[in-house]
Amino acid sequence: MKTKETGSEPKFATKTTKEDSPELNELFKDSIADLYWAENHLVKSLPKMISVATAPELINAIKSHLEETKNHVTRLEQIFELLGEKAIAKKCDAMEGLTKEAEGIVESTEPGTATRDVGIILASQKVEHYEIASYNGLYQLAITLGLKDVAEILEQTLAEEKLADNKLGDIAENEINYKVAEEA
Repeated sequence: MKTKETGSEPKFATKTTKEDSPELNELFKDSIADLYWAENHLVKSLPKMISVATAPELINAIKSHLEETKNHVTRLEQIFELLGEKAIAKKCDAMEGLTKEAEGIVESTEPGTATRDVGIILASQKVEHYEIASYNGLYQLAITLGLKDVAEILEQTLAEEKLADNKLGDIAENEINYKVAEEA
């Protein structure tokens, strides 16, 4: 355990092990399976967003994140291996809902417009925020369960999700929102 600047040990330990808390461990594995489905679903969904986006910077950002997402799937498979589990996906209702919402935005906006691109960014950022919350929570659980190697993998993906979200925000703020004003 880390010691504080005072050199004293913390009074309460928050770490446990998967053996000490089988319910927590099951929740963790179930959540990994949920996220595995979500990431695989995004690998199928992101090309659709690429095909309907028009701003080159947005297209490039989504293409880049698609490649990262493929790596996220591979990392989750590594986590399953570290847990001694077979990589099995559990349907993620949240991600399914978010991608359906994105499809609805595309259907309700004019092709080739900055308005559609803004809608794609909004929908994409909702996805990123869901992933950030999921990876952050799983990272914390991995630490709690003493799964240091798993936590490191989750932390790496969490950082990439945060960067993707920031990139989308920058594109909206610095490029596309101005184009929407010109369309009005």
